[in-house]
Amino acid sequence: MQSLAVPPGPVMVDVQGTQLTQREKERLRHPLVGAVILFARNYESPEQLSALTREIHEVRKAPLLIAVDHEGGRVQRFKTNGFTHLPGMRELGCYWEKDPQSAIRAATELAYVMAAELRACGVDFTFAPVLDLDYGVSQVIGSRSFHRDPKVVTTLARAIIQGLCLAGMAACGKHFPGHGFVEADSHLAIPVDERTLDEIMNEDALPYQWLGDMVLPAVMPAHVIYPKVDNSPAGFSRKWVQDILRRQLVYNGVVFSDDLTMEGASVAGDIVARAQAALNAGCDMVLVCNRPDLADELLERLEFAITSESIERIQRLMPAMPFMNWEALQLNKRYQDARAFRHKIVSE
Repeated sequence: MQSLAVPPGPVMVDVQGTQLTQREKERLRHPLVGAVILFARNYESPEQLSALTREIHEVRKAPLLIAVDHEGGRVQRFKTNGFTHLPGMRELGCYWEKDPQSAIRAATELAYVMAAELRACGVDFTFAPVLDLDYGVSQVIGSRSFHRDPKVVTTLARAIIQGLCLAGMAACGKHFPGHGFVEADSHLAIPVDERTLDEIMNEDALPYQWLGDMVLPAVMPAHVIYPKVDNSPAGFSRKWVQDILRRQLVYNGVVFSDDLTMEGASVAGDIVARAQAALNAGCDMVLVCNRPDLADELLERLEFAITSESIERIQRLMPAMPFMNWEALQLNKRYQDARAFRHKIVSE
């Protein structure tokens, strides 16, 4: 039985397999849940994925947002059985060095392919593009970054966002204000960036300033501590989220926490303390990935009333129009032409 048309809650959870269990359906109906994130384990084929997303959307009368980390390169959850294996963003940056205008065109075309394939399978949203600068030191960012120059990053990101939008998909810039300068991987450690606020704002944060929420409707802060600015990681910091992102940069899009089960989030305490810290800092939605036990603990213990502003922001990420199914997409000439741009950047 469907639940009432309750608005989206502030928690994004995952599911374990290729179809929903009864326990997962009950979890997704919890009023604190507002979205679902998918992983490679949730994918076998476009047909199976389409069935899974239909099942998720039908759980609630007001459908939950279905998201995925799908950037291209080494962070692409679905890349077999028909999905196009897309290049990493650094390869677009290298193409820019040879032919900037063609790189912009290619970025738009490939982002359209990315979004079209996802939407044809019922996925609503992707956590892309990465806006971190490529300083050549980060273990976790690396080839996921377009370029060292914030102007190039912003230009190529805008092209990616346009391509996503052409398939009716919103974008998310990450990891605010910048993860590229630190070597440590926030999945495994607690990275610390010792630069001053001016240094960060004049380099890493420029893409967020130049794009704004009219172009970039969602942002994900980094699990990085910038001690010369605040002693909390950016996603747990009112100074970063409220004072700098919201007020100084006049940003009014969705702010997602990064995954609260990552080591970089551990400084805030247990799962409830982490979620409370992120939400109190100004995040609209928090992610709990790969730990259904912690998701259940959070849903049971979290006391938080989502604001009408956050609800409106999250709802804006839902696609406004239906999209063609997988079979129709394969016959679509616009999609076929866009897919051919991959060969301009990478060889088989």
